Amino acid sequence: MLASFYQNFLEKYLNKAQLITLKMLVWLLQNQKQVKIERLAATLPLPIQQNSHRRHIQRFLTLNTLSVVLLWFPIIEAIINQHF
Repeated sequence: MLASFYQNFLEKYLNKAQLITLKMLVWLLQNQKQVKIERLAATLPLPIQQNSHRRHIQRFLTLNTLSVVLLWFPIIEAIINQHF
């Protein structure tokens, strides 16, 4: 699902539950043709009530730890440092 580089990097910034949610969302995005929260929520394999899936995805996507500055810039910087 996630390359080992991303896996190792994300483990530093996300807790275990957040990392599992991210892996499931990446897997769903690779398998679904439509990227709508309702569609992803309908196929999200979580042991919670069906109507809570959408709220779970929305809360996850608005986490501060997933912000561009806090998470994605360091990942891009690490990739650049590996190649140059």
